[in-house]
Amino acid sequence: MPESAKFHPGQIVHHLKFGYRGVVVDVDATYCGSEEWYRQVARSRPPRDRPWYHVLVDDADHRTYVAERHLAPADDLSRIRHPALDREFSGYADGRYVKTGAAH
Repeated sequence: MPESAKFHPGQIVHHLKFGYRGVVVDVDATYCGSEEWYRQVARSRPPRDRPWYHVLVDDADHRTYVAERHLAPADDLSRIRHPALDREFSGYADGRYVKTGAAH
């Protein structure tokens, strides 16, 4: 995980613009998507040289790719509901998920 990243895998976050909660699955030190996706989807033009996060969206079946500036720690640390949780995480304790294969 990049040292400059504010969030880490297993952390529950809140999207500041769209209001959803989710759990961070992975972190890219900088933007790793395509130029086309960035032009079409990242309309606010968030910085590419800062961390970006792969997030499982609560109460949905998709994941998002989100710039760091659009996320905040969630106040609500209750479990999220997503069909990929069991593939990505091995447990939940103290308001965070434990990554599969990580030491408990």
